Amino acid sequence: MERNIDVIKDANGNSIVMINDIRFKGKRSVNWDDVRLYLRNYVGEVYQVMDTKDCIYIGSDLPNEYTGSNYTYSLKGTVAKAKANASQGIPELIEIAVGKHFRENNEEKHSRNAKYGWYRYDSRFALPVYGSDGEVERYNVFHASLVVRHNENGKMYLYDIIDIKKETSNPLGS
Repeated sequence: MERNIDVIKDANGNSIVMINDIRFKGKRSVNWDDVRLYLRNYVGEVYQVMDTKDCIYIGSDLPNEYTGSNYTYSLKGTVAKAKANASQGIPELIEIAVGKHFRENNEEKHSRNAKYGWYRYDSRFALPVYGSDGEVERYNVFHASLVVRHNENGKMYLYDIIDIKKETSNPLGS
């Protein structure tokens, strides 16, 4: 699986995952089936959060949850394309994640797969914006929350990426 990803620091020293290729594009909507197929490449992998040293596993439920959650269905336009293309940088998004915070599991349907609750981490990524000449004009920076479930086996699994918001104050120049 070929990926064109870099991790850079912004002016404040915070990490940003630079996703240099737009793999999932379209004028109208995202083909979430293609994203689901792409995400299957990560299943079975494990990545470490540099800030906390937590190991985050990629389980077989990620492709379906990432592409079929209520949050994903509610997305339109730029944010939908941002979530689709953020899938390319999942290893790096996990590695640079910060701000770990815990939430109790309150749903019976998750009594096994999130027996020990949920964690959220903050991460950031940037996607290129192309001009009419096909050249990169700038990068739009996005904030995202990584949702991680703490399974009954004691392992932590990436469950979804939500709350994606474009940072309007600081697009990056090319």
